[in-house]
Amino acid sequence: MPKMKTHKGSAKRFKKTGSGKIKRSHAFTSHILESKSPKRKRKLRKGSTISSGDQKRISQMITYLK
Repeated sequence: MPKMKTHKGSAKRFKKTGSGKIKRSHAFTSHILESKSPKRKRKLRKGSTISSGDQKRISQMITYLK
């Protein structure tokens, strides 16, 4: 059986935490920022963890990341 390959697009977008959870960054932060409130933009800066439904699928894509 051959090795699984890391999905490179996912490897650039997701990171694993020390406890094994998967971090992601928020969308809607690149342009059209004038119409968004400062509070909304400030909250979008912080990362968050992925939902439990996506956990298995994305962890398979980034199998070898630490």
